[in-house]
Amino acid sequence: MTQESPPHDPAHPGAQHHEHEIRPPVPHRWATLTLLCMAQFLLIVDVTVINVALPTVGDELALTAGQLTWAVTAYTLCFGSLLLLGGRAGDSVGRKRMFLAGLLVFTAASLVSGLAEDGGTLIAARAAQGVGAAMLSPAAMAIITSMFHGAERNRALGVWAAIGGSGAAFGVLLGGLLTTSLGWEWVFFINVPIGAAVFVCVAIVLKENAENSEGHRQDSPGGIDLAGALTMTAAPGLLIYGLVQARDHGFGSASSLLPLAGAVVCAGVFVAVEKSVRAPLVRLSVLTRRNLVGGSVVMLAASGVLISMFFLCSLYLQHVLGLSALKTGLVFLPVAVAITLAAHLSSQAIGRFGWRPVATTGFVLGTAGSLLLSRVEESGSAWTQVLPGFLLVAIGLGAGFVSATTSAMSDLPHEDMGLASGLVNTCHEMGAALGVAVVAAVAGASLETGGNSAPSVSGFDSAFLACAVISLGAAVAGALLLPRGRPDPSQGPVFAH
Repeated sequence: MTQESPPHDPAHPGAQHHEHEIRPPVPHRWATLTLLCMAQFLLIVDVTVINVALPTVGDELALTAGQLTWAVTAYTLCFGSLLLLGGRAGDSVGRKRMFLAGLLVFTAASLVSGLAEDGGTLIAARAAQGVGAAMLSPAAMAIITSMFHGAERNRALGVWAAIGGSGAAFGVLLGGLLTTSLGWEWVFFINVPIGAAVFVCVAIVLKENAENSEGHRQDSPGGIDLAGALTMTAAPGLLIYGLVQARDHGFGSASSLLPLAGAVVCAGVFVAVEKSVRAPLVRLSVLTRRNLVGGSVVMLAASGVLISMFFLCSLYLQHVLGLSALKTGLVFLPVAVAITLAAHLSSQAIGRFGWRPVATTGFVLGTAGSLLLSRVEESGSAWTQVLPGFLLVAIGLGAGFVSATTSAMSDLPHEDMGLASGLVNTCHEMGAALGVAVVAAVAGASLETGGNSAPSVSGFDSAFLACAVISLGAAVAGALLLPRGRPDPSQGPVFAH
């Protein structure tokens, strides 16, 4: 996960001047980068590691299908919806303080997650993990862009960007290994000693004046937009709750219609708040930029389909086919590697062919892979029925992620770069939360854990088909909304997940 802050802030007239001055290098900057990347690695791993452990967690804690959904979405919901607020707060109170506070919250919540003995405690702790992640990640990114300059900055951001792919790949394998050998609790407990060590080292190594070497703190003249942050969290939260209720009671029930209507109301209130406050989280004028809207929509769909695939395939492999968590992680490992390789190759393809052909082709592959998965059987094979389709999805979505990020950041004025990056990364996390909620509602009773009845695959088939529909819709959206041309090499690299 990458929250990119602009190297200098146009709100401060001296910032651009400082950018061109020769400044002495920040002491211990590479050691600090290593520590910051370790913390970010924990955040990325926690998106995928839970999917492999989820069936075991559900069985041991007797979670309902709705609680299974919230165990995944609570983290990504809070992570995504509070990212922009976390970045703004870090600029106001100090990035080192915000990073350490976020790491402390994340580490403590990881401990509580591992100690949880019921679904409510686990879900609350997962939400707290997301809050900590939203505090930590943008602060870490801002510290990096302040410590490094010129060619060193690009190298440092390249290391940061590589954390996304490696974290996802490591997470699926680590989840299977820890769940099988030590128990599901250790997918959370492992964060505790690492988080504590990073906390102590960053507190010692990172000096107060090194966190913002531009020589100023970016205070927000209008304060922090708490009302915007609350409504930005409430709207998708109510939407997810409505989808969970619809799965149990139907879309026509009051228990689903009321929260769904509440989500619409909160979205409207968010727009009204952003129009009225002095320092909004999201300047609505930015949303008139077609490139940014197109990239955000594509990111929302790509993340939603990918995390939904991990969610569905993990439950299918372990509950229907009876695979262990470790074997499930091994099945997922080539998928995670394929995403990383596809993203790398797609960045080159975009430079040659442009955004629209690459994104559209990627989502067509995602549609084909989802359709293959929609034919899974109760006596199917992980290697012949699941992996081929999942690999197609992974390759296609790898292209989708790169297309989304680079197109959203193209042709933007410098003062909008930080906000645009934050919006794209917010869509990455929010897409994961909403995607899992949608497929869980479609899958229905097939997600139930425990019991003596034979598992059903009809719900899985329908959920995979829903992923195919989303991928096809994203292919159309990419063809219509993404820029027609190719990236301008003079703009330099863009770093993201």
